[in-house]
Amino acid sequence: MKILYFDDYRLGILKGDGVVDVTAAVDGIPHIDRRTLITGLIERFDDYRERLVELVAREDAQPLSSITLRPPIPLPRNIDCMAVNYMEDGTRTEPAPINAFHKSQSAIIGPGDTMVLGDVPATVFEGEAEVAVIIGKQACNVSAAQAMDYVFGYTNFIDGSARGLPPTGNVFFQMKSRDTFAPIGPYLVTADEIPEPQNLPVRLSVNGTVMQDFNTSDMAHNIARCIEWTSSIHTLEPGDILATGTNHRGLSSFQDGDRVELETQGLGCLSINIRDDLKRTWSRDTRLEHAEKGLDGPHTPQLTGKYAK
Repeated sequence: MKILYFDDYRLGILKGDGVVDVTAAVDGIPHIDRRTLITGLIERFDDYRERLVELVAREDAQPLSSITLRPPIPLPRNIDCMAVNYMEDGTRTEPAPINAFHKSQSAIIGPGDTMVLGDVPATVFEGEAEVAVIIGKQACNVSAAQAMDYVFGYTNFIDGSARGLPPTGNVFFQMKSRDTFAPIGPYLVTADEIPEPQNLPVRLSVNGTVMQDFNTSDMAHNIARCIEWTSSIHTLEPGDILATGTNHRGLSSFQDGDRVELETQGLGCLSINIRDDLKRTWSRDTRLEHAEKGLDGPHTPQLTGKYAK
């Protein structure tokens, strides 16, 4: 099942090239704001699954062209993001120590929305293609052997990053938690539709050019281990987002006017726009291309605009 939000945060289910509005069928679930209705549905999904399947089968779908998609998890309690969690196509000799960071809830945007590159002296702005796990039930000190039982589903996730902000060592919060720096979508796919989450092709393109192209089989710490580790630190709640990391070799600069598309097998295509009011520019080289040219630093330097050196 592919669950989504649309228009004024009505809850829908994808049916072919359209969406069936199921808001009325689940509106009795306690919620303060319609944006949290999905959390309640995830908690009670076993009670609602059959009636939703029947509703979708009998109702006509509205065409996707007639609606505006919203982020499928607009107000997660937690956004946990795994750090350095890929073997980088075998170029790492051993996994990096397991690590993660938080993103702010206000970083969430959805399909067709705009990531805004702020007036800060970042050395480069990047977006990391990732598969995000959506937690289905409360998880505390879960073992890896049981971890996948706690997965409700999956969605595409772009981890926006403002690299190199001073002072040195003051890293993850100001780099990762900026408003609009966590695009997700276009919908939430339930786990039964993704039988092999550790073997998913992931592709991110910028203005139609593929920049990242990797497979989740390259993860250093698999999804079960990530759930085990994060749930040993804090309790995971239904609707929480656990982003599983990226292969960094294809990362490249995001710049004003870019159209970014992230497509993971089975998870649809998430398209977003990039806006930089300062109109800064960088080379379009990926990190791998930059390294192969023997140039300094992990990524391309800023070429023009404010903060260029």
